[in-house]
Amino acid sequence: QVQLVESGGGLVQAGGSLRLSCAASGRSFSTYAMGWFRQAPGKEREFVATISWSGSRTLYADSVKGRFTISRDNAKTTAYLEMNSLKHEDTAVYYCAAGSYVKDAGSYGSWGQGTQVTVSS
Repeated sequence: QVQLVESGGGLVQAGGSLRLSCAASGRSFSTYAMGWFRQAPGKEREFVATISWSGSRTLYADSVKGRFTISRDNAKTTAYLEMNSLKHEDTAVYYCAAGSYVKDAGSYGSWGQGTQVTVSS
């Protein structure tokens, strides 16, 4: 397993941008796909994006496609989520996770503590 710590959340106006980081500890980072999920108040956790262990493949939720970009730097054992053209409905706690290259949260075994993103309209 890896330990994950997210950072970069905050308050931003609609149309703005944020970059989330997910720092991992442990030597096995490069063997895991990395995913980002989010949970808004009163809603279930939902898939946002995932990136394969090599970084060559990515998947996005339809709601963020074209606005968000997931990336990773295996040398720095860090994953990123670049969020542009933010909307009020993107407001949520964002979690990074390490696991398999799928959209199902159950296939991720390690999770960070989450970082709050609030988009004001």
